[in-house]
Amino acid sequence: MGKNFVEELKWRGMLHDSMPGVEEHLSEAMRSAYIGFDPTADSLHIGNLVPIMLLAHYQRCGHKPVALVGGATGMIGDPSGKSSERNLLDEQTLRHNQNAIKNQLSHFLDFDSKVGNAAVLVNNYDWMKNFSFLEFIRDVGKHITVNYMMAKDSVKNRISGESSSDGMSFTEFTYQLVQGYDFLHLFNNNACTIQMGGSDQWGNITTGTELIRRIGGGKGYAITCPLITKSDGSKFGKSEGGNVWLDAERTSPYKFYQYWLNSSDEDAEKYIKIFTFLLEEEINAILEAHSGNPGARTLQKRLAEEITTMVHSKEEYENAVKASKILFSKSFKQDITSLNEKTFLDVFEGVKQAVISKAELDEGLDMVGALSAKTNFLNSNGEARRALKENAIAVNKEKVKEDYSLTNEDLINGKYIILSRGKKTNFILKVQ
Repeated sequence: MGKNFVEELKWRGMLHDSMPGVEEHLSEAMRSAYIGFDPTADSLHIGNLVPIMLLAHYQRCGHKPVALVGGATGMIGDPSGKSSERNLLDEQTLRHNQNAIKNQLSHFLDFDSKVGNAAVLVNNYDWMKNFSFLEFIRDVGKHITVNYMMAKDSVKNRISGESSSDGMSFTEFTYQLVQGYDFLHLFNNNACTIQMGGSDQWGNITTGTELIRRIGGGKGYAITCPLITKSDGSKFGKSEGGNVWLDAERTSPYKFYQYWLNSSDEDAEKYIKIFTFLLEEEINAILEAHSGNPGARTLQKRLAEEITTMVHSKEEYENAVKASKILFSKSFKQDITSLNEKTFLDVFEGVKQAVISKAELDEGLDMVGALSAKTNFLNSNGEARRALKENAIAVNKEKVKEDYSLTNEDLINGKYIILSRGKKTNFILKVQ
């Protein structure tokens, strides 16, 4: 066997709770463990990274990871930590999302069938779709009492919480039974003896271990990890634009990189243990270097490098670094043209824009007009002239005088011109 999985989780701060005997169980042989993923989108987000890393460390410790796509449970909605039900999905959408999720998981897990502990992807829709309601309540429901189900925090919180006026549907109430049956099914068919998840999943997981005991006549185990929080109290995994996705089309590699780069020292110290495969001594060396010169942000840079490379690629990481430094680049025009349009717009997100016509550039647009009348970047022609006389105006980061005219030669990617006043105030001219 490889490294001790439980010990690995402990030093990384990834262990919240585990059932007694699980460490001994893991030491005896290669074991299969599973974690469920919600397939309601065709991309996972960084909120899913903790369970992904759990499975990845599990495989690296010599055990067999099983990733379960909750096609059936995704049609219901898990009440854990949520105050509302989810949208239901059709089968075609589920299959598309499942394939996309497997592709993302393959950045972390080895699905190569030639390896003894190769990762496996399963979808609970495959065994639930032909299970009739009568069969389910006869074969599964009779083994778990309503009292047992009502005692779960995920149920109690929904019924007594702020949204209690809406009640809790029978569909959601039975969620733990369906998830519990998944564990029983994988126990019987995949020799899966452990279910892992966030600490909010403890109730659902233990329902599964109860079904394994009562119906399967065996023993299942639970391991949970802490829910990640940010030191400033804001929600981990969210940016101003919503979720930080693993899909480059939804969250660009540049924005992804920036999310980690902007972590506080306290958060980055926690994240580098959870979201990388760096060894303990490597992490300690990085933390020591960072504490000696926090301003250099050595810790955040290494964290962002490791995780951006893992989720996207080394090339995308290098492009993100280049984009981050581009505003201060000595070869700005050359560097900026090497960015794709999405990254270009990400770099200048929030910067005010004005649209001018291609015809105006063909004739040559004078700088005073470009700064004031045509764009309202500056408040008046007089302010524009003063700024130009003070040598405070730049076109694509190169200083210009009042006699300069904007032409097609100034276009970036045939579409944009960057006007700047001083070092920090930028404005985008969009030509169409």
